[in-house]
Amino acid sequence: MDEVVLLNSQLEALEQNLPANVPQPDESNLPSFQLVEKGCTGDCDLVLPSSSQPSPQLLELSELPLGLPPACESIEHDLERHLCHPEELSLYGLRRAQRFLPRTVDTHSLLETSVSPALTTLSNHRSSSKVVEEVSLTAPGSTARTSTSLNRPHGPPGADVRGQPGNCFFWPGGMDGPQASLGGAPEVVGAEEVDFENDLLTVAPGFSAGMDFPTISSKAVSEPRSYASQLADLMSFNLDLNADRESDTSTDAVRPEHPQALITGDEEADRNLQSVLDMPTGAHTGVSAWRRQVAAAASQNDEWAVVVDPTDTVPDFHQRIPQMAHEYPFELDTFQKQAIVRLEEKQCVFVAAHTSAGKTVVAEYAIAMALKHMTKAIYTSPIKALSNQKFRDFKKTFGDVGLLTGDIQLNKEGACLIMTTEILRSMLYNGSDIVRDVEWVIFDEVHYINDAERGVVWEEVLIMLPDHANVILLSATIPNTKEFAGWVGRTKRKKVHVISTSKRPVPLEHYIYTGNSSKTSKERFLVVGPTGKFDEIGYKKAVEAKKGKTSAQADKFGPKGARNFASASQDMNIYKSLVDSLEKSEQLPVVCFTFSKKRCDENSKNLRTMDLTGSQEKSRIHTFFKQSVDKLKPADRILPQVKRMRDLLSRGIAVHHSGILPILKEVVEMLFQEGLVKLLFATETFAMGVNMPARTVVFDATQKHDGTNKRDLLPSEYIQMAGRAGRRGKDTTGTVIILAKQDVPYKDSLMKMMLGRATVLQSRFRLTYTMILNLMRTADFRVEDMMKRSFGEFAHQNKVPAQRVAEQHLRQQLETAPKLECSVCTVDLPDFYSDWSETGSLERELRAVVVSCPLAVKALSVGRVIVVETTPGQHCLGLVLDNAIVKGTRCLMALVLTNSSTAEQAYVKASESGIAGGFGVELAQDANAPTAEDAIGPQRIHVPPGAASKFSIMKVEPQCVVTITEQLLHPVRSDLILNDHANRQIPRFAAYPPCSQATTAAQQLMRLIEAYPFGPPALDPVSDFHIRGLEHREKFDRVNQMRSRLTNYCCISCPLLQQHYTVVQHSARIEEQLHQLQFMLSDESLELLPEYKQRVEVLQHLRYIDEDQSIKLKGKVAREMHNQEVLVTELLFNNKLTQLEPCEIVALLSCIVFQQKRCSEPKLTPVLKQGMKDILEVARGIAVIEGQCGLDVVPDECGNNLHFGLVEVVYEWARGMPFADITQMTDVDEGTIVRCIQRLDEACKDVRNAARLYGDPAFYVKMEKASEIIKRDIVFAASLYTQ
Repeated sequence: MDEVVLLNSQLEALEQNLPANVPQPDESNLPSFQLVEKGCTGDCDLVLPSSSQPSPQLLELSELPLGLPPACESIEHDLERHLCHPEELSLYGLRRAQRFLPRTVDTHSLLETSVSPALTTLSNHRSSSKVVEEVSLTAPGSTARTSTSLNRPHGPPGADVRGQPGNCFFWPGGMDGPQASLGGAPEVVGAEEVDFENDLLTVAPGFSAGMDFPTISSKAVSEPRSYASQLADLMSFNLDLNADRESDTSTDAVRPEHPQALITGDEEADRNLQSVLDMPTGAHTGVSAWRRQVAAAASQNDEWAVVVDPTDTVPDFHQRIPQMAHEYPFELDTFQKQAIVRLEEKQCVFVAAHTSAGKTVVAEYAIAMALKHMTKAIYTSPIKALSNQKFRDFKKTFGDVGLLTGDIQLNKEGACLIMTTEILRSMLYNGSDIVRDVEWVIFDEVHYINDAERGVVWEEVLIMLPDHANVILLSATIPNTKEFAGWVGRTKRKKVHVISTSKRPVPLEHYIYTGNSSKTSKERFLVVGPTGKFDEIGYKKAVEAKKGKTSAQADKFGPKGARNFASASQDMNIYKSLVDSLEKSEQLPVVCFTFSKKRCDENSKNLRTMDLTGSQEKSRIHTFFKQSVDKLKPADRILPQVKRMRDLLSRGIAVHHSGILPILKEVVEMLFQEGLVKLLFATETFAMGVNMPARTVVFDATQKHDGTNKRDLLPSEYIQMAGRAGRRGKDTTGTVIILAKQDVPYKDSLMKMMLGRATVLQSRFRLTYTMILNLMRTADFRVEDMMKRSFGEFAHQNKVPAQRVAEQHLRQQLETAPKLECSVCTVDLPDFYSDWSETGSLERELRAVVVSCPLAVKALSVGRVIVVETTPGQHCLGLVLDNAIVKGTRCLMALVLTNSSTAEQAYVKASESGIAGGFGVELAQDANAPTAEDAIGPQRIHVPPGAASKFSIMKVEPQCVVTITEQLLHPVRSDLILNDHANRQIPRFAAYPPCSQATTAAQQLMRLIEAYPFGPPALDPVSDFHIRGLEHREKFDRVNQMRSRLTNYCCISCPLLQQHYTVVQHSARIEEQLHQLQFMLSDESLELLPEYKQRVEVLQHLRYIDEDQSIKLKGKVAREMHNQEVLVTELLFNNKLTQLEPCEIVALLSCIVFQQKRCSEPKLTPVLKQGMKDILEVARGIAVIEGQCGLDVVPDECGNNLHFGLVEVVYEWARGMPFADITQMTDVDEGTIVRCIQRLDEACKDVRNAARLYGDPAFYVKMEKASEIIKRDIVFAASLYTQ
């Protein structure tokens, strides 16, 4: 048996159990004992032999026949060996052992303190007599990590442009908060003013209830009384303590019998409201006074947007600006002068003008002002290509211009920085120090805010801009310029001057081309001339000309605008005839907008025999093309697309779409600007950006596929592309031609497209995880604040001033409302009113259910008598005239016996929302409200004065149909009654009397009222209409129970029940509207607040933030990502990418940047297949969590936003395969591949920075290598605009 070691703890226990006075025995007399091993852990027990038995030779015993297995040593044995035998430890394994570092005592260090930060700084004043002035700092000792102040210290030099993810953003302009505005008055350090009357919290943070502190009127505080007046009041004080008691007893405890008498309380409330709001008293008193105040508060919002008169020619322009910041060699247009005048006044402007109208002049002048003032101007564009083009143009004009893109930083210290809007958003969130010096931010093509995916970026940037940065908005013509400018002005608290012009520098002529050969090449028919009027004659001629070319069968059915496709040979003949005609009439160059990349390429191939250039033009094209392509590697110069483009350009033809290589698109653009490209086939992206006008614009079709379905072009889309026709200074008119390949488009479609209203700017604001995490850096600016300031909430927030005035008025009304002083009604009348109100709400809800059921719809036929609630509590008899479905909504028209059609129809229409009228309750208007007698008994049918002469034809909502009676009147000529009603809506027929059929029907209804004062017998919803749903049956039962319970209240025995009920009802209605107003003024009314709470729950579940919404490590990593932030972060923290090679990582990451849905299936290696499976698994796990938190996400569809079509291509590219070879592996266009790899480089940099953040140097090196191996050759060729 192996050696058994007795632990020291067991020996110590034995020694403790021995008596202290026991003498030490002789070793020869020691009793015999045995060790019994227990189990396999090495534990042993001591066994002494019995005294009655002899002591045989003792052997070691064990519970196992063969003893303890040698492979299983006890934990206690290992522990004792390590703790009790340090000499056995290895000399080279002490790296993790606990060590003691001696500390040197230094008592003098207790007397040393760190230097406190400076409380003041020196500030330059250019416009003051003082050159330098000492100002106080608002946040001394603050850093970029802790402060949003503009006066905080600068960051490291390497992070001054893009900022750092850990920095706080600068405080957004237009908000009250801890900001330090440039050029503002210096604030005293520590002198924070606190209003102890209004700024004190009534509820402590974390508590649900608090304390209300008594308020002191501002008048008493602001106007201290003199000592003499106080002494006079003291001398005149009445010490008769019974005076108040007598005055109380003289007051009548019972309210007046007529509710009209209680209006005095509301008049007093209005007088109080006038004193609070400093409203003039006089002719407008009572309710009209506070309504005027509400209107005045609402009108204040329009002051942020100042619409400039387009007819103001600014005759004193040169007197107002004697020395311009930038001189122009031509006379400025009126709108340009108006904008420049506002820029000199440091005002924000919104310029809306047609394409090629000269909006860039305004941007150039702002840049010149920044150069003059030694500040900076930022020019943002929606696409990277436009940024490159503007960089070349502005660099020629100003010189000191920089460019910031995802992979390029050129002259980052320049006075004008050109970038995309996403780059500017990143700079704002990361607290870039460049933002301090920005004077102007120019948003070009701001109508791009309508983009569903990227429109939110514009809203974020406009909200996050600091206060010192002025805004210039440039856009195409849009109908709601004032609304958008009002939102920007209200958000930034700056006036925005709206400058619009509908004048085109070159008028347009719109034609329909029906020719298809050289014989019919002159078949161009004018449909819209320069005056903007549709030519009916020209359209009819086009239809007749097209009909003559169709077959006999097509001739029978006429034009069909939906068909506008043709075969390849037909397309070739059409374009040949058209281009030949345009060339003869000197109307080249021409841009043919085709809404398909494939059709652009096919059309260019079909014209392989057409040549539009001369020998000198061919030489210039060849020279420029060779100089541009020679910058590429030899293998890239012989790419199929390069060869094809060289051949097309040599003949004056080119193609421009997203599938073309970027360098080739730039060659096409530059040659087009030089007039060397005569025929250009392009998609609609060519219409956005730099001024590249043509003589003629051709539309290959008038319909496009928007990703969901095929639809007609929107007016704004058509205007944007058609605006490329007409070169300013060269052409008197621009020509726009629509090809009628098969059929002439419908006239209505053409008129809507050509002359229709442009698309309004709409909010595309949505919540993203990156936005939430970025805004959680500081507690001063919340996500709710961002949502409040979004363009989508502008309409609601625009009503806030008026709602605050209405809230104040309601509070005044509530304070001065009559109080209930009846001993009988005080007990349960409020509960009685509550139950009666709930009963009415349930009944209105059930009315809609009853009217919509099939049997009730069948019963509501013409001639059916119904009971209609025209105003609250007023039931009138009505006759159904029509019950049809109009635009998917059931429309019930009825003849109703009523007093006034206007007010009651307004109530009937507003009943669906539950509120009839605006805020503010007048007790005199409650005379027709539901009475207490209605709750405890049947309600009489209202009889209008004037008998049958008082009736109205109105549309009745389902909620207003009280009952459907058994009575059915015959015959009823409803068609004649409705036609007569429609005719009397015309002003000249308004005085005509109603038709005899309507009068007869009204008389029949009056006879029914005489026979049935409480209404004719009604059809039962359950038995007659068979409404048997459990939920509805429960509601019917509840209504019956509450009706019976209402008869058991004590208050119904009061003789003045109705008067007291009116008092309670009046106060309750004020409270209801006050609660609704408070809800609308709170954050709970935000439309996106539920989604925000759900996304926060997702972040907490994934441990991106904690319960206090403090950002954890995963949240900091997610902030580094600009695309699919949660998915990439989960992949990193789940080690799904760590073990892969750089080429495999970059290949798998392509799924988050590649956007094309349909392409050839890639052939993947086993590692890539497993990586693809892991990504989809992680994405599905995220989707499951989002669904559990309430977001509208389907886990099975989580992979729809991930496209793996280029995984194989990127993998081989990262391994070094030439570009010509990888293009043969997929059917994706070359330009799309290049754009995907370029965006992939930005994603690699994000992941690399994340690896540095969470501390994985090995993975950081991998991502650095991944970014390097894809940056080569034609994919990352330098832009021609930057050279």
